[in-house]
Amino acid sequence: MAAMLMWLAPMASVAQKMRSDDFKNRYELKEVVVLSRHNIRAPLSTKGSLLETATPHQWTAWSADASQLTLKGGVLETIFGQYFRKWAVDSKLFPENYVPTTDEVNIYANSMQRCIATARYFTGAFFPVASVNVNHRYTPSKMDPVFFPRLTKISDSFKAQAMKEIAAMGGKKGIVGINEGLKEAYDITAKTLDLAHSPGAAKGGIKAFDNYNTQILLERGEEPRMKGSLKDANTCSDAFILQYYEEPDAIKAGFGNKLSLEDWTKIAKIKDVYGDVLFAAPIVAVNVAHPLLQYMYDELNAANRKFVFLCGHDSNIASVTAALGVEEYSLPNSIEKKTPIGSKVVIEKWVGKDGKTYCDVNIVYQSTDQLRQNQMLNLKNPPMVYPLNFKGLTRNADGLYNFSDFNKRLKEAIRAYDKIEDDAE
Repeated sequence: MAAMLMWLAPMASVAQKMRSDDFKNRYELKEVVVLSRHNIRAPLSTKGSLLETATPHQWTAWSADASQLTLKGGVLETIFGQYFRKWAVDSKLFPENYVPTTDEVNIYANSMQRCIATARYFTGAFFPVASVNVNHRYTPSKMDPVFFPRLTKISDSFKAQAMKEIAAMGGKKGIVGINEGLKEAYDITAKTLDLAHSPGAAKGGIKAFDNYNTQILLERGEEPRMKGSLKDANTCSDAFILQYYEEPDAIKAGFGNKLSLEDWTKIAKIKDVYGDVLFAAPIVAVNVAHPLLQYMYDELNAANRKFVFLCGHDSNIASVTAALGVEEYSLPNSIEKKTPIGSKVVIEKWVGKDGKTYCDVNIVYQSTDQLRQNQMLNLKNPPMVYPLNFKGLTRNADGLYNFSDFNKRLKEAIRAYDKIEDDAE
């Protein structure tokens, strides 16, 4: 968020800079569009799944059913919403305890329980005296096409280009190279699970994450999927990350292992890479993010809109940022380096005294400590704010992009979808 700009310093430390009074005198905040990942949920897997059979240990007693927002997730999102309220008041977007009109605000969530619940906790804290609707299209839990990162165009040429771009992530060895780069992460995850002595291994299942020939599945109407060690390890990585956030005792979260922060970061790397492989290849990103990009473009160009909150998934953030040409980044103070739980891409529209419209784009997230400790957020203890830089776009002296340039980039990403060949046409 632009209330604080964050710049990388030596040793990956981060300093925050409040918007100066001079800046506020020269720019007026007109609109904010937030693309949010839901907050902490229980793992997606249920009884009898790989997650349960991959370890002899007992996972934490989740406070919610599989895939649903946990009690702690609700607390953390409430804290986030309260912070955003204080920031919005400080930035003069809204006065304190504002009751917006229906034209001014749009809260829209994917029709999954974890997304609807996240949006409700956020909105209740952001507008504490207003009855603001959380819009969602279906009865929970069903994927809304706007948020569903599915492939709607498929052809041989698309698949060939997608596989070329995915393989490039692994260098000369391609898919195998991607997996080799995760060997250390695979090993520590398997060791923490005690995978070799798991119920699954005893019945002839996997004993190590050593299948490096990951298969990528690209099918019409489906999310990009995969088979192999990266998929299996991701299932366990995801659960470990959530357990580390949810369980106050870090040793208990690591099944009795005293893991360092570096160890947890290595475990989380599996999930980061998994997301990139499936959703961040440029041609895949343009395909799966198309409806969401169109929706965001419309909201950013709506005449009376002041605040938009779109609640989806890490795949939405990964695909949208990749489609828009965001430069490579690695988030500090987080074990998840790309799309931390509850993280938000925040797009701000500012109008300068020169009459021109500008924008700033940042990813805002709670640090690992803030998540684990349920830290209260305010202007003196804000969340992490990291600037997203776009290939080919230049910021002005105040760190803002010309909104026309950003708008053009959105249009380019939307139109790139039209260039994808489709066998159905």
